[in-house]
Amino acid sequence: MAMPADSPRAVADTARRPATSTEHPAARPKSVVREYGEALFVALLLALFIRSFVVQAFKIPSGSMIPTLVIGDHILVNKFVYGVHLPYFGTSIIPVGTPHRGDVVVFVYPQDEEKDFIKRVVGVAGDSIEVRDKRLYVNGEAAPDPHAHFAEEEDSRTMAPRDNFGPFQVPAGYIFVMGDNRDRSYDSRFWGPVALDKVKGKAFLIYWSWEGMGRWVRWERIGQLIY
Repeated sequence: MAMPADSPRAVADTARRPATSTEHPAARPKSVVREYGEALFVALLLALFIRSFVVQAFKIPSGSMIPTLVIGDHILVNKFVYGVHLPYFGTSIIPVGTPHRGDVVVFVYPQDEEKDFIKRVVGVAGDSIEVRDKRLYVNGEAAPDPHAHFAEEEDSRTMAPRDNFGPFQVPAGYIFVMGDNRDRSYDSRFWGPVALDKVKGKAFLIYWSWEGMGRWVRWERIGQLIY
């Protein structure tokens, strides 16, 4: 049976209820170790994300791209320009574009996937590539080749496939690459085209250059865009 609100029992019950307050106790401050730990964790996640999907740094260990890139150049590679790929799998999840002739690209070396190579794209899917006496021909026509550099003087007719190659038609899903230092480059002339899913990105900037002999820093190369 309900009892009137002003009955002695009702008043007594009310009196026994604890008083309520709108104030909350102060939150316990985080320890310094926890704050630094959380900041470090977020920084590591951000760095991993950028390295995996946006920009990655590489060092040039050989002279196959002279004079565009020299030994000791440290470069940045845009990994997003050709789409988002899952790390370690190479699977494209957000396709954006594909390499064009003239792009300088970093890719997984087809004959040893533990190594990364850097070369210039000279042919895309469907192109017919031919080299005659060191001269590059694309689809039967002499190609503009302003970055090509030649060091050897011997009769090129005896140097196949370096100086005489093809014609070779680039299959779908592949690109044909060559080093700018044509006489000192081990490239698609020797081991074939590169699959698009093995391309890591497009080189775009020299952010550091270290000679290590004589003078140390090549200040004039730092900040150069890669074309």
